[in-house]
Amino acid sequence: MTLEQLLSDYGLWAVLIGSGLEGETVVILGGLMVHHGLLALLPCIGVAALGSFIADQALFALGRRFRNHDFVRRIQARDAFASALTAFEKRPTLFVFGFRFLYGLRTVSPIAIGTTRLPFARFLTINAISALVWASIFVTLGMVFGHAIEAAFGRLKQVEDVLLVGVAVLLVGSGIVVLVRKWLTSRA
Repeated sequence: MTLEQLLSDYGLWAVLIGSGLEGETVVILGGLMVHHGLLALLPCIGVAALGSFIADQALFALGRRFRNHDFVRRIQARDAFASALTAFEKRPTLFVFGFRFLYGLRTVSPIAIGTTRLPFARFLTINAISALVWASIFVTLGMVFGHAIEAAFGRLKQVEDVLLVGVAVLLVGSGIVVLVRKWLTSRA
């Protein structure tokens, strides 16, 4: 089942869940559904904002509650976590507002922020405003550029089989490289 089919079959529920789990792609496709008249604009923006808001609040709570747990400590060891904290320390309010727009920091940032002393109510307020702005932008992009998005997807469908084979080869090749490296490291 494709992402487009899920959105078509489940509408606002798919946008709600997808905006929290996946992000921009689902929300832009939600905007495309608005473009076609299958979803209404304001409810689509509302559920996209809600899904993103809930996901980020949950990740913030995870960082806050389990900051000393092994799971969070493993995440703290990542470069993205350090980058998120550095950016947060420079401009806390701006970073809380903008992390969802930063590729590579989207998931780790609310966890990192949760480990700081930022008050829960402040994160909640900024996160709600940011989620609404984010959802408005990406749903609108999908709605306004609907024809261009459809044209791009149409061209992609023509080469879908070639892309699938290419991705499969890349994944298998990457797996082999990882296994060979592990084997060489264990021998050294």
